[in-house]
Amino acid sequence: MPRKKGKSVSFDAMVKFFMHTYNIPTKQDIERINAHLDRIERLLVNADMGKGRRSTSGSKAAGKQALTTASAMVLEVIQRHKDGIGFGDILIQTGFGEKKLRNIIFRLNKTGKIRPKSRGIYIENQS
Repeated sequence: MPRKKGKSVSFDAMVKFFMHTYNIPTKQDIERINAHLDRIERLLVNADMGKGRRSTSGSKAAGKQALTTASAMVLEVIQRHKDGIGFGDILIQTGFGEKKLRNIIFRLNKTGKIRPKSRGIYIENQS
């Protein structure tokens, strides 16, 4: 007696069956997880920026301390060292990342607020 042919299973259906059976994530699952991770990273960065970066100059507005910018923090560190301060010391004292600190020093130098004393040593521009 000949075997009865059933409906052939498509390749896509087989792949979906195996992915579901063995809990293999789909592209949409990975993209959804990446979106969640990006959101969490943004929240963490925003939370870090809001704490610990307050001015110690004593100026208070409506009972709150004014936030200082990253450039102002670096400039303040450089101003405290009249003989000049090295890049590594600025990095330690501010706690910024290397790339961020390089960009800040570049901007401060370009605006004329600081100048290099020698390679990697920066002082406040007096003129």
